[in-house]
Amino acid sequence: MTDSEKSIARDSVSHVAKELARGEFFAGLFALGCVSGLVSHVIQSVHRHGWVEAVLGTFGISVIVWISCAAGVSLVLQDRTVGIRSSELVLGAIFVLLVLLPIGPLSWLAVTALSLYVINTADVSSSRRGAFILLASTVPMLWSRVLFQFFAERILRIDASLVGWILSTHRNGDIVDFADGSGVLVILPACSSLANVSLALLCWVTVSQLVSHKKSTYDLFWPLMACLCVVAVNVTRISFMGLSQWHYAMFHSSWGDAVANTSILGLILGFSVLGVRRELLQRI
Repeated sequence: MTDSEKSIARDSVSHVAKELARGEFFAGLFALGCVSGLVSHVIQSVHRHGWVEAVLGTFGISVIVWISCAAGVSLVLQDRTVGIRSSELVLGAIFVLLVLLPIGPLSWLAVTALSLYVINTADVSSSRRGAFILLASTVPMLWSRVLFQFFAERILRIDASLVGWILSTHRNGDIVDFADGSGVLVILPACSSLANVSLALLCWVTVSQLVSHKKSTYDLFWPLMACLCVVAVNVTRISFMGLSQWHYAMFHSSWGDAVANTSILGLILGFSVLGVRRELLQRI
């Protein structure tokens, strides 16, 4: 390529950058990152359960995550400011490179970095609010899992201690004796309360940012109550499972999962809505 051709190419890129809306640029990147991060879970769910069961189970991904990703991208897209800096084009190219690699966690790492950048540089409120939601979305999809890798034993012991206290049975690490003495209950990572706690925080961030919630002294109360209720529901369910082999089969079934997940979702959403009821009432 000659120098004149290189100059023409640079001028073309510069012209496109100056005419491109910032919301469209960053929303496109965020959408690509979320799709790349979610698609691995979709493929695994379909492979394990088939299309029908995978769809009914939202591909093993909480509906809160799906809605939050869509809401975050939608808010970022509302930014109609025109003009992308050259450094941001480079940032976008690096972002695309990371999310196109067949490594799911890298996509959420890229979304984390881009969210922090938009939060610190965006001049439009909707962009910052959308970026906050997308940053929060990375917690259940990446950071809570990373945290669990380092502190899995301690986290599971907390759940096991609560279950053992409720059942008044012996506990050894993450293993609790059945109440009727017919065996032991092993609390696995999938049964941990941590994942649902991260969803409670994500729901609060999503709802509060969507309605432009004004900060107040009660902002810690509502997500804290949601988290405590999530832990209570999860520990209660595990405790019922620990009563006997029959109870374990009953509450560890797909119906048990559905009831527990629906209860948790309702509590999370309920406390989040209560926390922003002032803004919601103003919109009615």
